[in-house]
Amino acid sequence: MDKVPMTAEGHSAMMIEVKHLKTVERPRIIKAIEEARAHGDLSENAEYHAAKEQQGWTEARVAELEDKLSRAEIIDISKLSGDTVMFGAKVTLIDEETDEKTAYQIVGEFEADVKKGKISVSSPIARAIIGKRKGDSVEVNTPGGGKSYEIAKVAWR
Repeated sequence: MDKVPMTAEGHSAMMIEVKHLKTVERPRIIKAIEEARAHGDLSENAEYHAAKEQQGWTEARVAELEDKLSRAEIIDISKLSGDTVMFGAKVTLIDEETDEKTAYQIVGEFEADVKKGKISVSSPIARAIIGKRKGDSVEVNTPGGGKSYEIAKVAWR
């Protein structure tokens, strides 16, 4: 079984989601199924089928999260430093064509959220910049074509 790298923050968020699904969503869904059963014939009972579908989704999500948590390799980024890009680093990139600055933190695959500036360690950009240093230029193959970036800053906090 492969280890799943993640930050302590990502691990905590997964634990909170599992707790919510088990303590809030499960009981709510069970109640919805009970109420739908009380309406009688289950074969044409839309509420029953919707609740059962939601129950299946919730149980699958709990299983998925628990699997990832059991394989988690929590990387304490507060103990990392230096100017080389690696997991947990907050990297500022400058698009060499437009001079536009973009900042990303490299995180685990399951905690990535581009809107929050967090990219997966397995993303094309992260793979291109890992191991590089401030001042290096990198070529990234994106769905829209190749892009060139300069690494302007590597930070850890």
